[in-house]
Amino acid sequence: MLGIIEIFLFLCVVYYLFGKRTGDMVDVMSTRLQEVYGSWTYNGFGWGDGGQRVEERPTFDFLRRFGEQQRRKRAQERETDRRTRENYLYEIKESTMQMPTTAQNLPQGLACRSCAPGSEIQLDPHERRRDVIDVLRTTQHANQGPNRSNYDWGTWFPILAQCLRVRKYHFPEVSPIVLEDERVKSAIDQAAIQSVREERQAAEAQGKAFSDTETYTEMLERHNKRARKVMMDMRSKLSNVLLQITSWLIYKILPCFLTGAVAHPAQIEMLKAASRRSPDTPLIFLPLHRSHLDYVLVTFMLLNNDLRVPVIAAGQNLRIPFFGWALRGLGAFYIKRKIDPVTGQKDIVYRAILHSYLQHCLTAGHNAEFFIEGGRTRTGKPCIPKGGILSVVVEAFMEKALPDVLLVPVSVNYERLVDGNFVAEHLGQRKPPETFMSAISAIWKAVKSNYGLMRIDFNEPFSLRELVDAFKRNQERELPSKAEPGDRLLQQTKSSTSLYGTDIVQEDNRALVDSIARHVVYDCASATTVMSTNAVTFLLLTRYRCGVTLSVLTQALDDLREDLHGMKDMGFTGESRAIIEYVINLLGTQLITTDTSSGEMFLKPVNTVPAMLELSYYANTLMPFYVLESVITTAIYALLPPTEMVDDSMSLLEEDVLALCHKFCDILRYEFILNKPCQDLDTLLHETLFKMRDRDLISIPKKNYTEAELDAQRVHRTLLLNNDLDDDDEELYHFAQTDENVVVIDKNQRHQHINSIAILAPIARTYLTVVDYLHRLLGNAQLEVEFVKGALSEIRQQFDNQECEFGESVSVEMIKNCLKLLEKWSVVQVECAGGVRLLSLTHHYSSSAGIEEVYQRIQTFNCVHRFNFSSN
Repeated sequence: MLGIIEIFLFLCVVYYLFGKRTGDMVDVMSTRLQEVYGSWTYNGFGWGDGGQRVEERPTFDFLRRFGEQQRRKRAQERETDRRTRENYLYEIKESTMQMPTTAQNLPQGLACRSCAPGSEIQLDPHERRRDVIDVLRTTQHANQGPNRSNYDWGTWFPILAQCLRVRKYHFPEVSPIVLEDERVKSAIDQAAIQSVREERQAAEAQGKAFSDTETYTEMLERHNKRARKVMMDMRSKLSNVLLQITSWLIYKILPCFLTGAVAHPAQIEMLKAASRRSPDTPLIFLPLHRSHLDYVLVTFMLLNNDLRVPVIAAGQNLRIPFFGWALRGLGAFYIKRKIDPVTGQKDIVYRAILHSYLQHCLTAGHNAEFFIEGGRTRTGKPCIPKGGILSVVVEAFMEKALPDVLLVPVSVNYERLVDGNFVAEHLGQRKPPETFMSAISAIWKAVKSNYGLMRIDFNEPFSLRELVDAFKRNQERELPSKAEPGDRLLQQTKSSTSLYGTDIVQEDNRALVDSIARHVVYDCASATTVMSTNAVTFLLLTRYRCGVTLSVLTQALDDLREDLHGMKDMGFTGESRAIIEYVINLLGTQLITTDTSSGEMFLKPVNTVPAMLELSYYANTLMPFYVLESVITTAIYALLPPTEMVDDSMSLLEEDVLALCHKFCDILRYEFILNKPCQDLDTLLHETLFKMRDRDLISIPKKNYTEAELDAQRVHRTLLLNNDLDDDDEELYHFAQTDENVVVIDKNQRHQHINSIAILAPIARTYLTVVDYLHRLLGNAQLEVEFVKGALSEIRQQFDNQECEFGESVSVEMIKNCLKLLEKWSVVQVECAGGVRLLSLTHHYSSSAGIEEVYQRIQTFNCVHRFNFSSN
């Protein structure tokens, strides 16, 4: 007994000398000693258990073993209790999931069954029902390994154990093989011959002697040296050691500024199942690009789940001191943003090296990752895809170099963007170049801030072979004579400065590459999780731009969550009121102001251009989900006469509404991807109409008609198209107006349409301003950069004068998209000279009347005047 008292006194002295942390340990040990003491009794002869005589006092080792037994017993009891509760929860979930579900409640991120029916991966139902996990606070290797014991050091250092015990792969170096590739050698030879021709022309112009053989040998050596330098600058050098070190750093640093990095275990299991099913087939990860953290977190996620990390296409702007070396060790291979340095001259050597390097990486067993949008999105919406690197993968497959690859669309979303906003770039300023000091400054700023939650979603991998087969089948079924605006794939202007749209990609495969790219981006956007900031800012910018009370916004958020339930994954849970307060604190008063009126909080988005641009970035995540509904609503109000706005109800022919919808979809071709290539836009519009009817946004009455009435409707349409309808056809007109496909707008429904109108209104404002600014091109041409700057200044002035309600309309991105549309419509033409782009009007539109024709075409799309935003 005296020995126990001595130990206790010694621990008290240690606590006094070494402070609180050691004191916590003393408290634990004191508790253990008291438990042991309480289980012993004094029987007159000594200390014993239950009266049993004990000749000697218990030793310290005995007490330690006794305490460990008690600790293990309590741990087993906690584990048993946890398993019991889990089994009970699973029973509840299983009983609920046995109920029949609709197609809308299917898990998000599954492969397209029409294009890739064989890509379906069967998972345990328990996997799909599991909750998302925070990967920054989850380890799976802490108590694993060949030397695991009951007292494994991984229990005490779980993060270090996780990083050291991840699966290590062999990453073959392919750069020597690339330089020996026939494609590269042929390109070097062609470049040398071209250089000889240029040297001969220069020598002949100066009257100098010239030797083809000597010059060819010299040029061949020069291009060989350049090829080796290009390859050394480009190549990736994946390192297992650097991956482990970086993983440990991420575990330590990211929790300083991120609340969590969340992923769904079932999606990871899909990737593992795909890898097991086709172990020799490379995975191509295609994320939407929002932040520089995207590729780091994708690699981190794969590494810590024992999946092979990919080589990653990165821009040369990231080759900065230290960070460039580190990214190379994490899988980055560096490529130029602009492949051809001289306009009009193709860098065939660089193209061949890039093509061969990626192809050899895939055939050697590497996985790959590249951002199909090119750069980071500046608007928050998915960008129109760029098919450069994807075209290399498709070409390798078409040439039988790869039997198949699995494409994995990836969606990454943040509650608050780590890279900051893109307001300066929206306002016409150039993006500052990345430097070592700017990277250090950005990291330091991030560590001191709070950026909320980050969510990453991996879609179900699907086979490129199946996509190609589906595309060929669709081509065989399509008839050019039946093509309608929006039905077929919207072709883009091919870039001459990338691999896409050049001699590297065969003409027959360009439409295929474009189709696959659009399919991937559409899938990524559909599976993107809605974060709390996305939902709240969406409501503020569409319905409550002029402010709202907290109670009203709470009810609106409840309605929005119910509307999205089963169709979009929600990246937040809890009471809507608490979520709104959290978003206000996260985004700050520079974006959302709060005030107290009549004892209730009143919220209002800050009505300045920078604030509106940043808020729109978060709100735009939800815009693609509602864009077709917005197109239909806009078409309905464009067809309604102004005098009918006060009537109780108004009927419109569905055929007229859909025809106008196609025109609006044509206007939005560079703003949104409205449908996958395997989908029919008419079908999607009809489905959206029925969804709007189910939500009581519109009414579509049902009625049975006689054969005579149906004939009258058909004749009426024919006469209407031919402009042959006169006043004598009153009976025919009466029958025609009872058309089965009628859309009815009730007066009480119109207040609900402001959401849809407000989605497209900022785009309409910008496009109208750009078209009106075309008058500056009458009789002369102008540099594109100067035109954009002038149009931007015009929109900014309209906002300052309160002629434009939308601060997010002041955007270079939308101005450039409008110019692409006008070029597609052959309104403007672009000439490249000396590395600059020159804008001018085409012959048909080189007059005020021609510009007015285009203006009226887009004015139909502008229905903002039907609603008074200042009163909402």
